[in-house]
Amino acid sequence: MQIYVCVKHVPDSAANIHILGKNRIDESISFLLNPYDEHAVTEAVRIRESLPGSEVIVVCLGRSDAENTLRSAMAMGADRGLLIASKNCHDSIETARTLKAAIEQDGTPGLIFTGKESIDAEGMQTMFRLGALFDFSVATNVVKLNIESDHGQVPGHAIVDSELSGGISNTYKMSLPCVIGAGRGLNTPRYPTFPDVVKSKKKPIRQIPFDQLNIEVSPAGMHIIELEPLAQTREAKEITGTPGEIARKIITILTQEAKVI
Repeated sequence: MQIYVCVKHVPDSAANIHILGKNRIDESISFLLNPYDEHAVTEAVRIRESLPGSEVIVVCLGRSDAENTLRSAMAMGADRGLLIASKNCHDSIETARTLKAAIEQDGTPGLIFTGKESIDAEGMQTMFRLGALFDFSVATNVVKLNIESDHGQVPGHAIVDSELSGGISNTYKMSLPCVIGAGRGLNTPRYPTFPDVVKSKKKPIRQIPFDQLNIEVSPAGMHIIELEPLAQTREAKEITGTPGEIARKIITILTQEAKVI
């Protein structure tokens, strides 16, 4: 079975990001594999190991230096990579169409993984658009996954737990192929050793120029109009009174202001 993992080349969240003009950032900062995609790659490798003859292919739409992100995914165990080279910024509509075209050009997906979201745009739309284009079922924020066979040894469906807000989860039975958006609770990322990194440099990456895919222009689209830095203002607040009064005030703050309990 061919297992495709769609990954994203994102700015390091620890980097000091500067806005240039109105709608772009200084890209001289460090970029890396989207953290949620680490869970997707780890799970794809686990599934491959349980299904002899399967392979894991990582796919990325991005600049030429996104090859580093593909190498990171291959160091985690993916077999090969597809880099759709583009200097432009693409919305989730165009991204999904591009990923579908590249996957179809490469092979036949038995399972497609993504992260549940990217830490830069946080759109959480690409996996659903990709599923709609392929006419595959989609589950996101998946925290548990089992692949089961319908007949003999042929994988037929996936049983997934999809976590909702408040710690509630739903369980779905999905026919294969399907699209899985990996959540943090799915696994512990499979971080590579030095030999894994060395081996990844020998694994193949096929570059596909974006223009060669002839993506149909969608009548709908999204564009970044303006970026603004997040202004965080904090003021210290002293809580006074008896221990009991202080405890009640803290509970009020946590429930009514912070709304975390």
